[in-house]
Amino acid sequence: MERTLSAEEKIRRAEEIYERRRGGYNTHNVATVSVSEKKNYNLFKKMILQILICLLIYFIFYLIQNSNYVFSEEVINRTKEILSYDINIQAIYTEIQNQINNLSEGILPNEEGTNNTIDNNVVNTITEDAMGGAEIETIDTKAIFASAQETINYEELKEEIEEEPLTDERYIKTKYSFIKPIEGIVSSEFGLRNVDNPIVSKNHSGIDIAANTGTVIKAAMEGTVTISSTIGDYGHHIKITNGDVSTLYAHCSKLYVKEGEKILQGQEIAEVGTTGKSTGPHLHFEIMRGTTYINPRDILEF
Repeated sequence: MERTLSAEEKIRRAEEIYERRRGGYNTHNVATVSVSEKKNYNLFKKMILQILICLLIYFIFYLIQNSNYVFSEEVINRTKEILSYDINIQAIYTEIQNQINNLSEGILPNEEGTNNTIDNNVVNTITEDAMGGAEIETIDTKAIFASAQETINYEELKEEIEEEPLTDERYIKTKYSFIKPIEGIVSSEFGLRNVDNPIVSKNHSGIDIAANTGTVIKAAMEGTVTISSTIGDYGHHIKITNGDVSTLYAHCSKLYVKEGEKILQGQEIAEVGTTGKSTGPHLHFEIMRGTTYINPRDILEF
């Protein structure tokens, strides 16, 4: 038999049903809010995408407006040139390393102090063509070295490189031009002499060239007459000076020039005689650098 509910129980049950329904409504509302937030996020993404598209369109319009530079013929040609390069960086690096190693082995001294030689008979070299591309060229170094050795005398080259002492003789022959003052036979050499005649000096400062009296004497070099004298052991004698080098012509019979005159090489200046301390007609010929006497045979051939 169904129990009859009192008024209070009906009210309580009605409140329970209301509360349950209210709770159901809340759950549905929460789900609705979650879906609504997801829809808002999608709208934000679409808005960002639209902004990016607008910026891209603006950039394209900018490029079109400035196409005179960006798409100019010079830029396009340069771009094509760069894109046409076909360079193997690794190969270039390897070849450069090989070149450096070969050069160091051929030039640097080894531990024993002798020069190493290049063992490789073939060397690959890298050249660059007109378009900038790398190209490997093969050189036969053995053939090059063989050809070089045929044309180079290393001993002569070494002698040229080594600095020789600049003697007075080398200095005079390098700086000045000489000719023989007369033709004749050398009757007394330069230097120490073993003589008994008191009028003949034991240390000869020049050479004696025998000739007939009156034989014309010519200037062995150009210069200025600094002495033209008839006094002393040299008898009639002339001294011609050029810079720090002088020539002297002694025992002459006649003098043609005076002090202060400018003399040319080969100019006639005197005649052979036997004046002063002389044992016969001859030319006593001296060459000096400063106060040092030089053997005329070291300068001229008699």
